Order: sequence, then structure tokens, then C-alpha cells
Amino acid sequence: MQDHTTITLRRSLEVPPERVWELWTTPEGIGAWWAPDGFQTTVDVLDLRPGGALDYTMTATGPEQVAFMEQAGMPLSTPSHKEFTEVAEPTRLGYVSSIDFVPGLDPYDHLTVVTLVRTATGTDVVMECEPLHDQDWTDRIIAGRTNELDNLERLTASD
Repeated sequence: MQDHTTITLRRSLEVPPERVWELWTTPEGIGAWWAPDGFQTTVDVLDLRPGGALDYTMTATGPEQVAFMEQAGMPLSTPSHKEFTEVAEPTRLGYVSSIDFVPGLDPYDHLTVVTLVRTATGTDVVMECEPLHDQDWTDRIIAGRTNELDNLERLTASD
């Protein structure tokens, strides 16, 4: 793990914190926005409490994404595991992700903390996470989390 400052991503959404919380903490909500374009997320386990788990499977569904995964010799479906460290409805959610998918590297934990702040027009979302083990993988996690927030913003704009 690199010794860098926490990565902070922000979004202002025009829905109340309770709506953002629902989208972040229910199987239906997670399935609606968590995956990048061309992928689908299915929640297998959701135990929303400190020490509880979120297990989900991300599956390539778009033709380009399926072709990429097949060409790279990667499975079309990938299971993932997170453990909740903080659950304070509807303002704060912390979870540790298992980084167990980097070839040649032993698995390690990666912390993300999401804070939802009520504003006059909705909710400010602040997502803080640790860098990964090198800059290339850190850039990938930033791109992935940015995509998640873009999807969340798009979904809530239609509420």
C-alpha cells in the first residue's frame, strides 16, 4: 500500500440523503447503479451492520464488454466482497473491499467511507478511499469510483 493522502471524490445530488442511502444500501438500489456501462451487478448477500457483508457479482452483459473479457481470458462474472465498518443511516457508510484480483499480489483490504450531507437542494456525497498499491491501480480505482458516482448522479437526476 502506498503512503498517500486519502482520495476524495464529491457529488452534489438533488435528492435527500435518505434516497441516496436507499440506493447505496439495498439490493435493488445497488443493482441500479453500481456497475459500469455494459455490466450488471447482482447482490448475493447484504448484511447492513458493522461487521456485516456485501457480496455481489458483477457480470459483463454488453457485447463489447463480453468480447473484451473473453479476449482477455477473464470470466464474464466476478464475485466481490465488502465488509461494513460503519453504518450510520442516513449519513455515513464505511466498508472494506477485498483487493484479491491483482495478479501476483497477495490480497489486501481497501477502505472506503461515504458521507452524505443534507443541503438546501439535496445531498452532498463525499467518498473517501485509500490509494491502492501503486499509481496504475490507484488510477483504476479512481476511474471506477468516479464512474459509480456518475451512474448515481444520472440515476438520481431521473427521480
